[in-house]
Amino acid sequence: MGNQSISIDALTEAYIQKEEQFGAHNYHPLPVVLNRGERVYVWDVNGKRFFDFLSGYSAVNQGHCHPKIVDVFVEQARTLTLTSRAFHSEKFVEYTEYITTLFGFDKVLPMNGGVEAVETAIKLARRWGYHVKQVPEGQAKVITAAENFHGRTLNVISFSTDPVAKQGFGPYMEGYLTIPYNDLEALKQAVKDPNVVAYLVEPIQGEAGVVVPDEGYLKSAAQICRDANVLFIADEIQTGLARTGKMLACDHEDVRPDILILGKALSGGTMPISAVLADDEIMLTIQPGEHGSTFGGSPLAAATAMAALQVLIEENLSEQADRLGNLFRDTIRSWNHPNITEVRGKGLLNAIVVNHSNQKAAEILCYELLQNGLLAKPTHGDKIRFAPPLVMTESELLEALDIIQKSFAVLD
Repeated sequence: MGNQSISIDALTEAYIQKEEQFGAHNYHPLPVVLNRGERVYVWDVNGKRFFDFLSGYSAVNQGHCHPKIVDVFVEQARTLTLTSRAFHSEKFVEYTEYITTLFGFDKVLPMNGGVEAVETAIKLARRWGYHVKQVPEGQAKVITAAENFHGRTLNVISFSTDPVAKQGFGPYMEGYLTIPYNDLEALKQAVKDPNVVAYLVEPIQGEAGVVVPDEGYLKSAAQICRDANVLFIADEIQTGLARTGKMLACDHEDVRPDILILGKALSGGTMPISAVLADDEIMLTIQPGEHGSTFGGSPLAAATAMAALQVLIEENLSEQADRLGNLFRDTIRSWNHPNITEVRGKGLLNAIVVNHSNQKAAEILCYELLQNGLLAKPTHGDKIRFAPPLVMTESELLEALDIIQKSFAVLD
């Protein structure tokens, strides 16, 4: 069996060494330096082409540099990029109507990065708890799920169960209860606490290795929350926007969250854009000056987000993700490969669990995939996530599957 060290050309090595020297070491990238992208492909500094099976952690569902999104982005960048929310802007007004109508909520609160939207949703839930549910001031609690990933701010890592993200950054914020994911009985017990204001959950746990809950879990969890006067918050930053074969992963069970969090593909990979959607009873508990963002809802962000959403709809990317996702999982399962314990996912958000005596087998396989022209990253040790752009064609997916199958030979 091979090992994870691979030969790196001088140009790639020079770039990597410079980043090592001047950049913080908060990521551990594969040894490839990219400089161009189009649709489902990226190219490195030597001109080698790769299938991108990470999609910027689902930020480029529409594919790299989608021409419609880029055209709108460039045109708006030439016209007006930022006013700040100190003033009204034409594009923001259009955007608020567009996105709230599309997802069926009264109001939108725009932010930038995904974790900012998570923080916003938590603030909203707490404020609702104090103003509407009448929880005693300073006593609000939010339920979260074990193995969650909602970002890496100090507040969010306070309820993380990942020691890598959490240890050494305390003290941590209080006010969180952690229960096992996909455990309705645990949720029923947790919501009995009268100070609980919300349950924050990923419909599918992406960073944990694409953990799909039991069918009916989301619908039952939302009902448990409703019965207990607890808000159901869906973090759809990775799972939303057509990735799982529906516009939202919650749509698979006809669940309407009380608070919906969106990000990543909301910009088509062009810039950080996130959003929190809720109805008036929740959203209007926040008053002017109590929350905001310099760049959130800028004319550039508003125009870009509308274009990104329109591409998802016009190109039927939910249906595309559903069809290709089924093909992807069925094909890999048909191999009956001894080194694959499990294939799981929905739409084009999938993962395999690698079974091998070498604990670094998943990492070794990802290096081999890179050598063979496909980029993917291991997560949680023995799992590899496969999430290509949704614009991938069937023939491209079959070509990528051939690369994946061939690459398993490195584990022999």
